[in-house]
Amino acid sequence: MSTVNSATRVDWVDYAKGLCIIMVVMMHSTLGVEKAAGTEGWMHAFVAFARPFRMPDFFLISGLFLARVIDRDWRSYLDRKVVHFAYFYVLWLLIQGFFRWPGLALSEGPAAVAEQFLIALIEPFGTLWFIYLLPIFFVVAKLARRVPPLVMLALAALLESAPIVTHWIVIDEFANRFFFFLLGWYAAPQIFAFAAWVSRQPGLAVAVLATWVFANALAVLTGVAEWPVVSLILGLAGAGAVIAIASLLARRDSAWMIRHAGANSLVVYLAFFLPMAMTRTVLLMTGVIPDVGTISLIVTAVAVVSPLVLYWIIQRIGWGRFLFERPAAFRLDSLRPPQRATPAPNPFP
Repeated sequence: MSTVNSATRVDWVDYAKGLCIIMVVMMHSTLGVEKAAGTEGWMHAFVAFARPFRMPDFFLISGLFLARVIDRDWRSYLDRKVVHFAYFYVLWLLIQGFFRWPGLALSEGPAAVAEQFLIALIEPFGTLWFIYLLPIFFVVAKLARRVPPLVMLALAALLESAPIVTHWIVIDEFANRFFFFLLGWYAAPQIFAFAAWVSRQPGLAVAVLATWVFANALAVLTGVAEWPVVSLILGLAGAGAVIAIASLLARRDSAWMIRHAGANSLVVYLAFFLPMAMTRTVLLMTGVIPDVGTISLIVTAVAVVSPLVLYWIIQRIGWGRFLFERPAAFRLDSLRPPQRATPAPNPFP
């Protein structure tokens, strides 16, 4: 996940991230609306269709550039891949708690709030579980970087296919997603080559995508998408499909808002919960739109766009950058003791 902080970006990667973050927001928005309304809408079909590949592709893309930093010294690596996400996790845990915990404090007392905060340090809180799990993936990958890739992939594939259900998010999601993260790392050259091939052969790519849409929908409708091994295959196929769609979109850059959302995927991921909840509440309470599916679509759109607008405002006014950009004070380099300057040689002995 990223914000725009470099002039050097890969358009299709940003498109892929954009598609992924939109699907994530769509899931939370749609299921939240349906739960509050007590009924399903037409958007439910899109959420169900994306389930086999929504998170696999996000983790695959997250591992795509790992080779660039995996061999850095531990201090630099931990700063970029652990402290970076830990800062945003704790910050946005407190922000989300500011809206969620007052009611808990009134009903169960301040001790219940403290307990929930401490639990959130070992069990990811709400929508923030992705950035909690990513640092764990990064650390495990660095520790295992000397292990042959085929061995790691085989072990991770076994974890993905094993019936591991502990009801602890870190354990269950690690088992379900680590394979795709590793694949993004190990197969990065092949993935970039595939994206380039799609760009050169758009007609054939569209035909293959049409076949994938049918196969994925059939697997979801029949329930086989949840079967061991099948879920792994569908995750791989879906990740490839998202990369192909992203590559096709990048050819003409005709959907730049998706690319922009992808380039700022961390911004959207961190801040979508509040506009999502507010829009859902207003639309359901007023009843101005009776269709649950349409409400879900509007909530999704507002939840994606609002964080981007907020970030744009913050960049213009120059205040609030700490919400989406880690301050220097929270970098490991800032903790280094000052180096004593070496005195210049005396030119006049």
